[in-house]
Amino acid sequence: MRLERIFVFLAAASLMAACVRTPEVEFGVDTDELYVPAEGGVRVVNLSIDGQWVASTSKPWITFSPANGRGSMECKVSIDSTLLFEKRRDTIRIQNVNTLEIREFYVEQDGFEHQITLKNTRVDIEDFAEYDKRYFEVEVMANVEFDAVLSEEARSWLSFSEFKLDLDRGARPRRSVIRFDWKVNSRDYERIADVVFVPKNDAPLGIHEGLKVVQKAALPIPVGTHEGDSLALIAINRALGGFAEWDTSERLEHWDYVKLDENGRVKGVQFFLFKTKEPIPYEVQYLTAAEELIFFSNANHQLNSLDTGEWITKLTQLKRLTISAYGLTSLHPDFVNLKNLEYLNLSSNCFQEIPDMLTPDNFPNLHSLHLNASRRNAVSDLSNDIREDIGGFVDDDLSTEKGMRSFKRLLKWEKLDTIRLSINYLQGELPDMRDEGLECWTFEELKDSLDVGLTELPENMRDLPKVLPNATYFAINGNRLSGKIPDWMLYHPKMDLWIPFSLVFPQDGKDRKGTNAGFDNEPASLEYYYEYYVNKKYNTYSNQE
Repeated sequence: MRLERIFVFLAAASLMAACVRTPEVEFGVDTDELYVPAEGGVRVVNLSIDGQWVASTSKPWITFSPANGRGSMECKVSIDSTLLFEKRRDTIRIQNVNTLEIREFYVEQDGFEHQITLKNTRVDIEDFAEYDKRYFEVEVMANVEFDAVLSEEARSWLSFSEFKLDLDRGARPRRSVIRFDWKVNSRDYERIADVVFVPKNDAPLGIHEGLKVVQKAALPIPVGTHEGDSLALIAINRALGGFAEWDTSERLEHWDYVKLDENGRVKGVQFFLFKTKEPIPYEVQYLTAAEELIFFSNANHQLNSLDTGEWITKLTQLKRLTISAYGLTSLHPDFVNLKNLEYLNLSSNCFQEIPDMLTPDNFPNLHSLHLNASRRNAVSDLSNDIREDIGGFVDDDLSTEKGMRSFKRLLKWEKLDTIRLSINYLQGELPDMRDEGLECWTFEELKDSLDVGLTELPENMRDLPKVLPNATYFAINGNRLSGKIPDWMLYHPKMDLWIPFSLVFPQDGKDRKGTNAGFDNEPASLEYYYEYYVNKKYNTYSNQE
């Protein structure tokens, strides 16, 4: 009986519970409007509903997930990045499948501002690095075309390569990487450059960032001191990329290839076997006691097109200077300041023409000039080669007024005792120099070299112009010269010293016109010469047939 009562009670309670109605869920979302930045993003909304539902939007830049379902749940709204500068707006609709009721809310997205932004707005660089490492890259995000602008002072040590900004996504900022190259800072103070990025279409920028470049100061070099000279040598060798280094634990007087004067200052130094693509380094100007400098053997020098730079032109006390196999194609305009030069060696460079500044007026003390082997490549037939930049003074064609003028300028240089022009691309015919206003040789000047039995000059020597009257060494072999050998050369009083069958007469290949190089009247021996200069048969250099 008791069990039956309990069972009846439980059944009645269950029946009563079944008759109580479950409260209905109000259909809706927890927001009326979503605000999203131009970059887009994901937002969460809470949906309340009984039964089945489906969501929709008319724009492809909005995604509602899930797109349909049953009952209340947390949903995601994904908004793509915009491609517009203006705002955009759309509606998301959610419909109750059972009742067909609709609830709406809005999505509003900002447009992009016109902008130029940087990943890093400041770059700090060292005062020195190896040549191939003197650069940095800057990442710029922009949605407008722009130019990078440097101040005039900054352009002296900072430059940038061409860059491209591909605006293939409308107003959406795109990435551009700009490479900046910098030069060594040899000054003992910090250098600062401000790079400004300027829009090309004058668009009003909402976000505009610039770049600050700060370069570390160099170690100061005390000028005019033993210590300053040693620091300058180390800095020059470092800037050149020298393969050999001095042992700085040794005293300066024990450094290889360094000569000191009585005061312990550097009087002469040789730099060789290095690798640079720049002019003579800045620190060379601190060698204020140097009388001789040698720069020789730059790696791949035949590929370079370098200027000497201005800094070496500060050393007006220099007497002997060699810049050989460096890759020079020009001399700095201030090179004329080196008026005390007595010896100048510019051999094995890449000159297209003889530098105009090489004149006796600019270098009144110069007596030895070396311009040999100034070509990039060995070209046998110039008429079969289309390259222009081959060096070897190829632009000084003696068949042209310009080329002849340059060559005659050297032949009139009275003080030169040594001139080397071998292994170049000089072409054309040598000038006879009779109409250049030069004095002619006299019997009094030559009598010590003539047969004592002669009382006057032979007829063919009476109007012989005094070309290079002091030259004991003259070399033009290995060029593309042709035509006749002029009398001033055939009968020059010092011609036997020139070793002509080795260093004058031999020519090579063909010139630009296809003419075979070589002289039409090259003598078979010097017997003709000794008929006039009888006493010179016994000269050390005379047996050279």
